[in-house]
Amino acid sequence: MDKDIQKYTDIAAAYATEAGLKVLAAIVFWIVGRWLIGLAGRMLQRVLERQKVDPTLMRYIGSFLAVTLNIVLVVAILGYFGVQTTTFAALVAGIGIAIGAAWGGLLSNFAAGAFLIVLKPFKVGDFISAGGLTGTVKEIGLFATSINTPDNVFSIVGNSKIFGDTIQNFSANPFRRVELKCQLAGNADHVSAMELLRSKLQTIPNVVASPSVEVEILEFTLVGPVLAVRPFCHTDHYWQVYFDGNRMIREALAEAGFPAPMPAQLMLTRTA
Repeated sequence: MDKDIQKYTDIAAAYATEAGLKVLAAIVFWIVGRWLIGLAGRMLQRVLERQKVDPTLMRYIGSFLAVTLNIVLVVAILGYFGVQTTTFAALVAGIGIAIGAAWGGLLSNFAAGAFLIVLKPFKVGDFISAGGLTGTVKEIGLFATSINTPDNVFSIVGNSKIFGDTIQNFSANPFRRVELKCQLAGNADHVSAMELLRSKLQTIPNVVASPSVEVEILEFTLVGPVLAVRPFCHTDHYWQVYFDGNRMIREALAEAGFPAPMPAQLMLTRTA
């Protein structure tokens, strides 16, 4: 009887020792594996920094690498314990498909964000029109982009909506055209008015010297000719040039003695 007890005790001790060694080995594998994953992430970051990759894209790649390597590590440890990793891998794949179907919109935003980072149609600080919003880009996130509109409203729009729509980047070029109009009276000397406006608007702060201010006849109305007045400036100064330009048109023509434009019916009444 004592021999049987001793036999079972030895068997239990052998199993416990084997299990303990496996657990200890799994812990060692986990610690070493996590250290190697961290090392791989740091090495990848240094390589991407040397290649001057965008920081947001670096976070994308780093997160993807860390998640993938951690899954591989867990599967390897389970395989060491004799767990059927093929079943586990199929389960992970099934969960991934379910999550992908449920979060299809979120994943499309994620993919669009990656394309925005790689293709760089705009950057933080640019003034753009995209996704139904116009304003200054504050942040390009993983799933959404933050935009400050001109009336100082902080807005967030999904990356897929931005990437799937027309993007206008007003900051990409060194200057843009400011659209102004000037109504002249029918009896006004339009040639003198055009020359005067060209010289006066060129003196407005932040109007670029080249291309020079354009002033041409745009159309005719019952009141008289309408001039298209077009100074050029950087997009950061657009509204300052717009408002200063309108004020300059009014003051320059009045100071030079040009007649005020009046509707044709009012002029006929005064003549009668």
